[in-house]
Amino acid sequence: TYGDQTWTVENAEMVTYRDGTPIPQVTDDTEWTNLTTGAWCYYNNDETKPRLYNWYAVMGIYDSASFSDATLRKEFAPEGWHVPTDTEWTTLEEHLIANGYNYDESTTENKIAKAMASITGWNSSPEIGAIGNDQSSNNSSGFNAVPEGYCGYDGLFYNEGNNAIFWSSTQWNYSSFAWVRFLSPSNSNLGRNNDNKQSGFSVRFVRD
Repeated sequence: TYGDQTWTVENAEMVTYRDGTPIPQVTDDTEWTNLTTGAWCYYNNDETKPRLYNWYAVMGIYDSASFSDATLRKEFAPEGWHVPTDTEWTTLEEHLIANGYNYDESTTENKIAKAMASITGWNSSPEIGAIGNDQSSNNSSGFNAVPEGYCGYDGLFYNEGNNAIFWSSTQWNYSSFAWVRFLSPSNSNLGRNNDNKQSGFSVRFVRD
């Protein structure tokens, strides 16, 4: 629990939508690139790795009709939970900053990356306050973001050990992109960016 929010501290591992409708696993990069419906994959298609999801899965877009009609979409999160909006990610960020989770214990600016990152698995960095510097001091918040890497919109895999990227449910102002939050080992901040909805990223949930 962070302030008024309760978050999951493990990444989603859903293989069905809330009503039991399967979310397909897609292993072929060409097929992945052409998707406009929900799918998941393992990093490098290695079943020992956690699952990554495209934005269509996050939004419950399971067929062509639900792509164009939001009222037909499924729920991705379990009962009582939902995928965080961009605004809810900002609320978490502001709570951690205000409550001294910056690496230097300040309560201004965004220096919360170490507090959110797992204590192992990151590429090393010499930068003071960066995730990859003295990883044993990471994760004071318990959020435990693991650098799983991601599946690009091209269906290829990138940056294991170098990125933890999480979807929000909020579309960017360009219709094929949505907002994400990310961590990387040489940085001390939780980053915010927009990315292609066809990419495969990690997902966390917030309690309703």
